[in-house]
Amino acid sequence: ILVNESGKVLIDDQPILIKNISKAVEKLIGKNPNLIFSVQTHPLTKYQIYIKVLDQLKLAKASKISIANPPSY
Repeated sequence: ILVNESGKVLIDDQPILIKNISKAVEKLIGKNPNLIFSVQTHPLTKYQIYIKVLDQLKLAKASKISIANPPSY
């Protein structure tokens, strides 16, 4: 899961609204319950956006979450 500096989110290189993350993650977990979600944010991403993404993962009952270093810009 990538989050850019303006708060736009990508899952598997596909844009998604934050409010829709939990449903998409539930579907992915249904296909593979061992899936690990790696969250990467741009250094300028607002903290509130980052927390909203994590909250969506919690709503989807994702139990394997990795907080990754942001990609080099």
